[in-house]
Amino acid sequence: MKKKESATSPVQCLCMGLGPKVTEMLQCRSDAAAGHLRNARVEFLKALRVLIDERIAQLTTAQKKRGTAVPVE
Repeated sequence: MKKKESATSPVQCLCMGLGPKVTEMLQCRSDAAAGHLRNARVEFLKALRVLIDERIAQLTTAQKKRGTAVPVE
């Protein structure tokens, strides 16, 4: 059952219009703010790279522990 909208109160989402406000704020940024955001983006990508490298290391060591080679005569 759908909730009825009243004519006096507009229906708002839970975020209270935060998305458009943040978008507007990011479009009106100074050069200093743009530099900080660029550096933050680079640091975020570096963090992802570290997480991926750690996961690769875990997977490769797990494969090595799977079994041992037995020499056959």
